[in-house]
Amino acid sequence: MSMMENQTNSLTEGKISKQLMGFFFPIWFGTFFQQLYNTADAVIVGNFVGKEALASVGGPTAAIINLLVGFFVGIASGCSVVISQYYGARDIENTKKSVNTAVTFSIVSGFILMAIGIPLAPNLLRWMGTPEEIMVYSTEYMTIYFSGIVFNLVYNIGSGVLRAMGDSKRPLYFLIVCTICNVILDIIFVVIFDMKVKGVAYATIISQFISAVLVILSLKLSYKEFDFSLKKLSVDKNILKEMFKIGIPAGLQSVMYSLSNVVIQSDINSFGTDTVAAWTAYGKIDAIYWMTVGSFGLSVTTISGQNYGAKKYDRVKESITVCMKIAGAVTVAMSIFLILAGQWIYRIFTSDQSVIDIGLFMLRITAPFYIFYIPVEVFSGGMRGAGTVKIPTFITLFGICVVRIIWSYTVVKPLHQLFLVCISYHITWIIASTAFFIYYKKGKWLNIPEETL
Repeated sequence: MSMMENQTNSLTEGKISKQLMGFFFPIWFGTFFQQLYNTADAVIVGNFVGKEALASVGGPTAAIINLLVGFFVGIASGCSVVISQYYGARDIENTKKSVNTAVTFSIVSGFILMAIGIPLAPNLLRWMGTPEEIMVYSTEYMTIYFSGIVFNLVYNIGSGVLRAMGDSKRPLYFLIVCTICNVILDIIFVVIFDMKVKGVAYATIISQFISAVLVILSLKLSYKEFDFSLKKLSVDKNILKEMFKIGIPAGLQSVMYSLSNVVIQSDINSFGTDTVAAWTAYGKIDAIYWMTVGSFGLSVTTISGQNYGAKKYDRVKESITVCMKIAGAVTVAMSIFLILAGQWIYRIFTSDQSVIDIGLFMLRITAPFYIFYIPVEVFSGGMRGAGTVKIPTFITLFGICVVRIIWSYTVVKPLHQLFLVCISYHITWIIASTAFFIYYKKGKWLNIPEETL
């Protein structure tokens, strides 16, 4: 399949709403299976090991993993933007260099994270005030998880490369395969061999290894014009610089997001194991929405990136407008569904009524306000695709992360009420979305080269 001859992956022509949804659904289903991948761990240990194990595979461990991994995943978004722009411009040579640079970066980053994550895990868990009864489980899970983190990054960046070229289906197929493997291995390791939390950790890294192999084989066999091979991996310094220019702000944004969530998680930890377990289950339910709005963000980033590379600037703006409308309608429907179905969904994770009651309290406070988060994801995604990252990053860092941390230390910690932890989300979403609307309307985010004016 020649990139220069085959236009089937191009997003620079045709009806944007149709393209957006055609691109959105494979990403959404992919994210769904990614979430199912993670949720299977929580469901199985919650039902076969106990609420302490449930708390240990989410809550504090998830917050720390996201903090350490988030920076590299943010840079991976820069890789995807650069590749989508070169692909949209039909620049095969620089697309080839970008793919090799991105995959090399993922492998090196994985080993760096392994070296950082394994020794730091126990200290970070203690710093967050993790309840003592889940410390052993949490430390075991994180140590095993970080020992295989390189597979996670190779898959994430590799699938981002495929999506940047308009191929959103194969990453989905790979995730389906690996999710099924993860669930089967969870059952074998936990239910049959009674390996408890260690079992779900080993199941996760084995499944991630499979996903990494599949994405590498796809790049090698399906895009032969790139002459892709692990033996020929290299880094183009200029392209890496371009990727860092877009990716580092996104990585810092992810780190600040995760840091604010670590602060919130430390607040949650102070309420005890039942609340930590409820927050873990709530996070899995809440993720049904986040994977949806995040999929819209990824979709509009790729469409915006390809059209910006093709110098079709009106389509860049139109893609953002269309995405906002569709995401708004979907958000209203999902908010209603989660509020009404929450009682039954929680019972998938645990039969402990105390944990369920706390979780429902969290969900019913937060879900009605999801609509206020849409501009943060869609505007920043569209702007990132057009190569604008500094101001969107600043808006997100201050409007969400900094304000959330300030709220924690000035309001939540002194008054120590769970309700105040939950409404920190409402406040920060509204502040950030308002700033994004103002910045978008001013129009300075779309940098059109002078020669096209």
